[in-house]
Amino acid sequence: MAPTPMMHSGGKTSVKRAMSVSLTGLRVSAALVSGLMLAGCSTVNFAWDSVFGGGPKAGQPGYVSGFLGGVVADEPNAALLGRQVLSAGGTAADAAVAIGLSLAVTLPSRAGLGGGGVCLAYSSGRRGITNGIPETILFLPPPARGLGGGDRRAAVPMLARGLFLLHARHGRQPFETMLSGAEQMARAGVPVSRALARDLALVAGPLFADPGARAVFGPAGGPLAQGQALAQPELAGTLAQLRSSGVGDLYTGNLARRVEQMSPSAGVPIGTADLRAALPSFVAPVTVAFNEDKVAFPPTEGGLAAASAFITLRGSGADLNAAMARSLAAAARARQPGATTEEILNGPLPPPGAVPLYPASTSFATLDPDGNAVVCALTMNNLFGTGRMVPGMGFLAAASPASPPLLAAGLAWSESRHAFHAAVGGSGQAGAPLAVAAALSTVLRTGQPMPSLVPEPGRANVIFCARYLPGSESSCTGAADPREGGLSAAAN
Repeated sequence: MAPTPMMHSGGKTSVKRAMSVSLTGLRVSAALVSGLMLAGCSTVNFAWDSVFGGGPKAGQPGYVSGFLGGVVADEPNAALLGRQVLSAGGTAADAAVAIGLSLAVTLPSRAGLGGGGVCLAYSSGRRGITNGIPETILFLPPPARGLGGGDRRAAVPMLARGLFLLHARHGRQPFETMLSGAEQMARAGVPVSRALARDLALVAGPLFADPGARAVFGPAGGPLAQGQALAQPELAGTLAQLRSSGVGDLYTGNLARRVEQMSPSAGVPIGTADLRAALPSFVAPVTVAFNEDKVAFPPTEGGLAAASAFITLRGSGADLNAAMARSLAAAARARQPGATTEEILNGPLPPPGAVPLYPASTSFATLDPDGNAVVCALTMNNLFGTGRMVPGMGFLAAASPASPPLLAAGLAWSESRHAFHAAVGGSGQAGAPLAVAAALSTVLRTGQPMPSLVPEPGRANVIFCARYLPGSESSCTGAADPREGGLSAAAN
């Protein structure tokens, strides 16, 4: 498939370039130059007019002039919102938070307030937040155990808390702004994407047994089709409450108490003790060398499986069957007590045996002009989670992770250059780890993002800078897996 170029449009994207320009004889004063120098960042991206009081302000779309970075996601409306955040001066983490929250609105079959996921975040440069080394943000939804009863075991909602942690460390714009974008989508409605329409067609029968889900996804009796409007006023209300009261309200405040009161009536009891105890965390990724680069994977079952498959492809080229077998064996071993990372990645592994039916997921990646990047995989632990809407809250409860999904992502960077090279998010149940490994191996070997499709049933989303970033904006491209109907937003 043809990649989407993420090229700059010749705008003023650095302090040095801005200082060399005169407008109709107007010279920038020494005081202004000094102020701009003290702003600190070597790639202060702004619209020239904003220096003189005109044009969009920070936080408004159009504030950034020239190269914005890039976004790629399985759902187009979410990708466009992420691009808008970059245009307003947001970081890769800001864009990732906006996409993650909007996927809870636009692709609730695979992401939602009731679910969770995992992200890799990279801060470029020696003086970056993490000293130029990626880190993992884990916010996997654990089983809800605080209340008894119910006919479907639910998971504890983790999406909002996980994305808030990502933002607290790597974000720039107010978190409330990211919530506002998702809230507006839920309130005004968005066109049903191809991916959501396909998921609805698969499970409409059992899903519509729940009156709350039927009211949202089948208001006319049948499942919403591609292009029809999906409006979610109750979800908009919950997002508005999060925006006004803070994310903590869902875990220790009024929203938490409402979840405890209302979820049992839908057969998916989630208690305030569950919500209070469920915390996201920062952990070190698993790292594998590739030529001059290093490649990070999350230390999840799916991440370890992707790393194992990547090592296989690194050594044997295009032996995809061997890489797939290795990834499934690694996932199976990771579930067993006493397994070490070294054993899973490099030791002999027994055949995986019967492969379980892994739950569905979705992935996305973001990149900002400074070379900061985020790649995430999100899940509801089943298509549409439990299929039960928490009454009055507007979101589906995720399924308890009896068979945890293989959440897979990878990010390549250069330690010597202190620069970003590539990021890949994977989905496709058992094929997600191989999708990440195959796409990363291909892009690092060939310099082309997804010149061919990753093997079924895997899906991949790719962002790649052939000559690294910071360093060469024009070399950055992105590609969304065309089988998902997603979007790589060229960020000019």
